Amino acid sequence: MPDPSRYPGYDVLRKRHTPSWNEKTRQVIDARLAVSRDPRFFTAHEMATVTAIADRLVPQPRGRPPIPVAALIDDKLHKGHEDGFRGDGMPREREAWRRGLTALDAEARAGHGAEFLRLAGPRQDAVLQQMEKGALNGPAWGGMPSETFFKQRMAKDVVFAYYAHPTAWSEIGFGGPASPRGYVRLGHDERDPWEAAEARGGGAEAARRKNRHVG
Repeated sequence: MPDPSRYPGYDVLRKRHTPSWNEKTRQVIDARLAVSRDPRFFTAHEMATVTAIADRLVPQPRGRPPIPVAALIDDKLHKGHEDGFRGDGMPREREAWRRGLTALDAEARAGHGAEFLRLAGPRQDAVLQQMEKGALNGPAWGGMPSETFFKQRMAKDVVFAYYAHPTAWSEIGFGGPASPRGYVRLGHDERDPWEAAEARGGGAEAARRKNRHVG
């Protein structure tokens, strides 16, 4: 996962009232920050399971509030937002998640004697690794390939949700949408004055000083 010290002192939300972001950008980001933690598509058990999955796939650094990965996926499914395409053998996104989570619990019980949420971390990893390889093919999958579910639905949605959040943007030095200002310096290793300064060369303190002026 990203090293929070790579862009020390940088907070992308300081761009909120600068020429970097327009009103539409602010509305979209505010909605992500305010996403409901109460499940509206998932059941409570499914929500907890997705949270456990996210903890294994995108473990988060301590010392800051966690990105609500499961809540962002739940919000997407609740609103019916879809990618517009799907892999061979895959149902639509809502059905894929419902079936996949049911099958995940069935495979965890068959292989380890308890539903996924109740397994220790290493055993959860083992089940997910089997899924990634396509080695899970119990009847609960209903013909949906476990490998395709892992790669094209579950892991994809988890990673996309994580990096859609401003907290992740701050950790990787991303400035978020560049509308209406855009970018000027597009050459290799060039940085606009309003972009995050990576802690290198001058060290972390130099990066902190530079980031005080990012807007």
